[in-house]
Amino acid sequence: MNGTLRMSGELVTKLIPCKKIGLGWKLRNNLRWGFIWGVITTWLAKGFSKLTGVVTITGELAIRLHKASGEWIDYGVVSRRVVTDAFVNYVVDDWDGGATVIDNFNYHGCGTGAGAEGAGETALVTECTAALNPNDVRATGVKTQPAANQMRTIGVPLFDIAAIVIEHSVFSQAATGGGTMMDRSLFAAINVASGDSISFQYTMTLTSGG
Repeated sequence: MNGTLRMSGELVTKLIPCKKIGLGWKLRNNLRWGFIWGVITTWLAKGFSKLTGVVTITGELAIRLHKASGEWIDYGVVSRRVVTDAFVNYVVDDWDGGATVIDNFNYHGCGTGAGAEGAGETALVTECTAALNPNDVRATGVKTQPAANQMRTIGVPLFDIAAIVIEHSVFSQAATGGGTMMDRSLFAAINVASGDSISFQYTMTLTSGG
């Protein structure tokens, strides 16, 4: 039996523009003392490294909201705070003997709790659990290196119910309520509804004395 099979298809694409967040939210977030201090200390840390040769570590969080309707809203960089003592200790332990593994830091937790960021913190104030889909599981990030001295992870948690999200961190485990916290970032309230998701882009920069 002889025959001919012909296949064809077409790809249709649609560009969905990402809307910038309004000036009101930007002012509420960027006029916070925590945001201002984060900008100042990031600038000082990088200059200090260049001047003295001391290595510094800084973090930056950018957010985009994906509405269930398909709309994207870009909040830009919302925080430049704050790498934790627990993360620094974790890195030293890994270097010392591999008891911990630094590449575990790829799980994005978010929450609804206020309170200024501090290096001594070990958990989010009020982490989202039941609001997530699946419940009690942090979003696994996708890692990239935007530059040789930068590590970036992007995690996109999906929400089952409405929440008012104001805090974020990258953790060393997927399950909520545990693991080592790399940082804690606070920002002005972002309202999410069921079916919405938030793209958290966290970038850590190590600045050498070169």
